[in-house]
Amino acid sequence: MSEKIIDSPHNKWNTMKVIQGLVFIIAVCASLFHIYLGLTGVLESYKMRGLHLAFLLPISFLLYPLAKSKRNNVTLLVDFILFILSTISILYLSVFEYDRIITRMAYVESLTPLDLMVGIALILCILEATRRIIGWSMVIVSLAAIVYALYGNLLSGPLAHTGVSFDRLIEQLAFTTEGIFGIPLAASATFIFLFVLFGVFLEKSGVGQFFIDFSYALTGRSRGGPAKMSVLASGLMGSISGSSTANVTSTGAYTIPLMKKVGYKPSFAGGIEAAASTGGQILPPVMGAASFLLAEFVGLSYTSVIIAALIPAVLYFLSVGFVVHFQAVKMDIKGLPKADVPKWSYVLKNAHLSIPLFVIIVALFLGYTPYLAALVALASVVIVGAVKKATRMSLKQIVVTLSEGAKATIMIAVTCAAAGIIIGVASQTGIGIAFTSTVIGLAQGHFFVILPLVMIASIILGMGVPTSAAYIMVAAIAVPALVELNVSVLAAHLFALYFGVFSGITPPVAISSYAAAGIAGAKPMQTSLMAFKIAIPAFIIPYIFVFHNELLLQGEWYDIVYAVMTALIGIITLSASIVGCYLRRMNWLERLALFSASLGMISFNNIIIPIISLFVIVAVTIMQIVHGKRNKINGAIQTQQIKNL
Repeated sequence: MSEKIIDSPHNKWNTMKVIQGLVFIIAVCASLFHIYLGLTGVLESYKMRGLHLAFLLPISFLLYPLAKSKRNNVTLLVDFILFILSTISILYLSVFEYDRIITRMAYVESLTPLDLMVGIALILCILEATRRIIGWSMVIVSLAAIVYALYGNLLSGPLAHTGVSFDRLIEQLAFTTEGIFGIPLAASATFIFLFVLFGVFLEKSGVGQFFIDFSYALTGRSRGGPAKMSVLASGLMGSISGSSTANVTSTGAYTIPLMKKVGYKPSFAGGIEAAASTGGQILPPVMGAASFLLAEFVGLSYTSVIIAALIPAVLYFLSVGFVVHFQAVKMDIKGLPKADVPKWSYVLKNAHLSIPLFVIIVALFLGYTPYLAALVALASVVIVGAVKKATRMSLKQIVVTLSEGAKATIMIAVTCAAAGIIIGVASQTGIGIAFTSTVIGLAQGHFFVILPLVMIASIILGMGVPTSAAYIMVAAIAVPALVELNVSVLAAHLFALYFGVFSGITPPVAISSYAAAGIAGAKPMQTSLMAFKIAIPAFIIPYIFVFHNELLLQGEWYDIVYAVMTALIGIITLSASIVGCYLRRMNWLERLALFSASLGMISFNNIIIPIISLFVIVAVTIMQIVHGKRNKINGAIQTQQIKNL
């Protein structure tokens, strides 16, 4: 009888209201806490990271229930127990016992039984939250790392280690800044949180809509206009939001139907949106959350990272843009009618909405920390939006957006905490060094063996998990192998980042592609394969900047100009060969010649190869022009003959 009363619709509704209210209050407090610290200065590292996790980890159990399909009394009880357990365990470490923990001699003074219980509880809560939010993949890797730490001494061969006791492992993971509270969570607790909050404010205030309207007006009437609009809008939005799937669902809702309207197939429309939205994570000024982690790992300022990442990202978006153009030529797709494209007068009336983007760029280059730059940009969104009534945010809207921003950060915070387990084990056992020596031994110093191994590792680890998680795992284990072979530290980390990002559109687990397929009404796998095909240049660009750091704007200016020009020509011709259309449709011989020449242009170790490749490209271009003119003449003659009849 009591079970029926508890499960009654009225009672369930009240329970959900309580949960939603509790989550809302904690989320708003989390945002206000981070904004306050942005104004007054961050706390000591262990406390800062602990309090950050104390806000976000507990509410993850209320937002992501144990039973997603049906919440009953038992599952609700489990959710609340984990909510309380995670709250108490983190507050124990970062508040109640903080002074003792921070002053104790790590690895010398033994942990108390209560310390061990709290550490175990925290690790289990993080693993369960990771399973709920991300899935089993990262949980399995984390558990494998723990098992390896405890029993790796029983192995034989290069991956064996001297052994780690259970107490020592718990201490490493939960009571130092070398595990859960390590570098990934540090990035999440500082600038990642505020940049995600900044992106949510952009979306809710209507500033994001301005980018879509601007892209629409700029490209809408050109050949294949809606697809080019998708590339531009997704790049602009993605560079700020840093979330591929969120970018697909926001801009894709506008662009995919328009692409289908002018003649693109649903799978191609979805593929373009997925490829462009995913690329937003490598496009400055904000890029994705992983770029902040990269800056921390490499030890460079964030400004240095975004400067270095600019040219490769622009090359990628140009390649996607040219794929769109060549496909439009191939299918004879025109732009949208003038009446369907926003007028420039309308767009320019809202040009002030672009100010936050310039504010964040200027703040970063003036030397502001990313933490403070995000805070300044966040304030500019509210101020700029207040200029007009349509974009003015009320106090209620601001408070709701504060809540939504904190919720959007939960996945990243939990991911970073779980990644800390893997990094802590790697640091404790030395598996990174062992893996590096093993890979180098197998490859015998050959880059073309090591680079594909790191690429495959990044893609596999990135399937179904956030980019941040994939990048952290590869950075901890595989990237040192590249650095050991004298690849620059920045190039090695960007190499891992690129493939972690584009695992989001790599079959069979291509989350961004599946989201785009849902909007396009296309088959998920077909859309995924199309997105992968469109993004092929993204799988080549990292190899270029590993061998030629000039693409990262490192070196003499004339070497940089030469590298950029040859890469640009190579990327354009590669896009044409992928589509099978250049100035006109190509036969298989032209397509093969252009593909080979494109690879020759971007392999500029020997100047002879690019010169030969350039001659091939010129020859194919001339053939295309001649055939095009001949077809026009023949068409005109046939038309005249028909008229004469």
